[in-house]
Amino acid sequence: MECLFGFEGNGFVVVVADTSANQSIVVQKTTEDKITCLDSHKLLGCIGESGDRVQFSNFIQKNLNLYQFRNGIPLTTLAAASFTRCELATALRKAPYQVNIMMAGFDKRTGPSLYYLDYIATLQKLEKGALGFGAYFILSIMDKYYKKNMNLEQALQLVDKCIWEVGTRMVASPAGYIIKIVDKDGARLLERRGRPAEEHGDPME
Repeated sequence: MECLFGFEGNGFVVVVADTSANQSIVVQKTTEDKITCLDSHKLLGCIGESGDRVQFSNFIQKNLNLYQFRNGIPLTTLAAASFTRCELATALRKAPYQVNIMMAGFDKRTGPSLYYLDYIATLQKLEKGALGFGAYFILSIMDKYYKKNMNLEQALQLVDKCIWEVGTRMVASPAGYIIKIVDKDGARLLERRGRPAEEHGDPME
């Protein structure tokens, strides 16, 4: 019952993921960080089978760091997304990684960007997107409430709405979420949030 979503704002990208690590009907952990800082200005949100998720996220992070070490410059967000897609496509013909990804970054020339990648090596640039079971509810919320050039306060209101909707509608909703942001100042943790209480009501009302 994983949940990963993100969207562009005015000069930044917000990425949100649940913090649950589950095996069958057992919740093994509620503090898992599924959003990896690839470098100073890139985030990789990844959900899927736990072993593949951790191994693949680390593999991409170390390879991007190796490229920067060898060449003296980091890859752009598009180049990093293309490299990730290539690795997924190569693995698809051997032993596929069971992962779905949202990659966010900020580049001096192009500004913020968000990319969707799935386990069959699809790559698509997005303004907003969601993955996992939570996407069944979040995508419709984003269609209604998302606006281009949202400021950070508006973005966090939309995050609250998405989390509230998943917590209210999904049978087994995640216990907590981690929120990270990337902008001209870099990629960083914004905050952690728990499952909303029903009595608090819809944050958009």
